[in-house]
Amino acid sequence: MSAARFVASGKVQGVWFRASARERARALGLRGYARNLPDGRVEVLAAGSDDALEQLAAWLREGPPLARVDGLERLPAREDEAGEGFATL
Repeated sequence: MSAARFVASGKVQGVWFRASARERARALGLRGYARNLPDGRVEVLAAGSDDALEQLAAWLREGPPLARVDGLERLPAREDEAGEGFATL
């Protein structure tokens, strides 16, 4: 098990990014959350298998159809930050 914090920038708020990220993460069996940041970016913290995290990262680089992802930063995270299930905050 691993964990990662992703920060997506671009047109990522108000375009179903968090809800879509939650559904993708749940389908991949990941735990964590997606939340809007005050500066217009979206933070996604996820914990699970390395393969599932890589698949989520690939999806986050594109986002849902209405989004425009200009950048995706990947930062280390601790598994215990993820909690249970996957939520939108």
